[in-house]
Amino acid sequence: MFTTNPFYQELSENYLFAEIARKVDACRRTEPEAKIIRLGIGDVTLPLAPAVIAALHRAVDEMAAAETFRGYGPEQGYDFLLEAIREHDYLRRGIAIAADEIFVSDGSKCDVANIQELFGSNCRIAICDPVYPVYRDSNLMAGRSAQLQYLPCVEANGFLPEPPRTPVDVIYLCSPNNPTGAVFSREQLTEWVAYARRVRALLLFDSAYEAYIRDPALPRSIYEIPGAEEVAIEFRSFSKTAGFTGLRCAYCVVPRALPGRLNALWRRRQTTKFNGVSYPVQRAAEAVYSEPGQRQIAAQIDYYLNNAREIRTGLLAAGMTVFGGEHSPYVWWKLPVAMSSMAFFDQLLHECHVVGTPGSGFGDCGEGYFRLTGFGSCDATREAVKRITDRYLQ
Repeated sequence: MFTTNPFYQELSENYLFAEIARKVDACRRTEPEAKIIRLGIGDVTLPLAPAVIAALHRAVDEMAAAETFRGYGPEQGYDFLLEAIREHDYLRRGIAIAADEIFVSDGSKCDVANIQELFGSNCRIAICDPVYPVYRDSNLMAGRSAQLQYLPCVEANGFLPEPPRTPVDVIYLCSPNNPTGAVFSREQLTEWVAYARRVRALLLFDSAYEAYIRDPALPRSIYEIPGAEEVAIEFRSFSKTAGFTGLRCAYCVVPRALPGRLNALWRRRQTTKFNGVSYPVQRAAEAVYSEPGQRQIAAQIDYYLNNAREIRTGLLAAGMTVFGGEHSPYVWWKLPVAMSSMAFFDQLLHECHVVGTPGSGFGDCGEGYFRLTGFGSCDATREAVKRITDRYLQ
């Protein structure tokens, strides 16, 4: 008889956001008249930009004619998208990234989960606490629970991790951070790159929310730091940048200068396990870099940032303690009452009909906090803030 992977027993019974969805569905059944406002998961709500829709239509029409039909495409992405990414996201910022160092995928969640397949089972892994659950769970699935080291991200260090004192091989970093909204300064990232070069560690840099950074002094790519191409892999996504949560498109950069032939190994992994992102979706992603596309998605990001600002300023005005919400769509809210963050989730859901994310779902250091997102509609966000402040006004 077959056996199952024993390491799955180390996972919690349900994935965090699946458990939240289950609780919300149960509330809808028991309170059908409730008008529930979702500020929990990081899913966008605005429709795709017109430039993206137009590109999708053109690409779908191409698929309807024999002369322009496309079948299997290159696993790492079509040249037209690789060059658009290279030009707009890197070369224009003075960063020399080659096209064959960029790998297009169907989502950063997949990439940050799959990248651990390149590393030996004995690799020592450092992740932030609190943290995006996929970093932790994918390594637990691979049997690395004993090799995981948690880097506390707490109020005292601005919710940004400091280099570990004990040796590690791989470090996951996220900036702007999910869930806290904290952003690394150039000096802090320079310290991390120097650390990785000194101890020969690899940085896995998740910059899925880089488009939300509005201060030009803050780095939007780790490759803005000299020497990072020798110690870092970068992950980026069109999901939050351009509303592709339903289309699915992202990319990662694996420089050839990295040790261990990681560029070649990732290419080998992708050509075996991945058949590439569909042609229409890649044309849609290319349109993000057009002049109208850039203008349209900038307006969408401003919309979500304004929502985050509404949450932040509303809670602050009510005497509450909050972080983030400035260069990030996420607001990290210190609980206004003495209870567990999961119990607070239930209270907020049933008393205010507002959905957030309990901080404990991101790790032990997340207990006592709550994540709210700016991805709702403007009107719903304002209503949610009013409900919250009416209930918890200090």
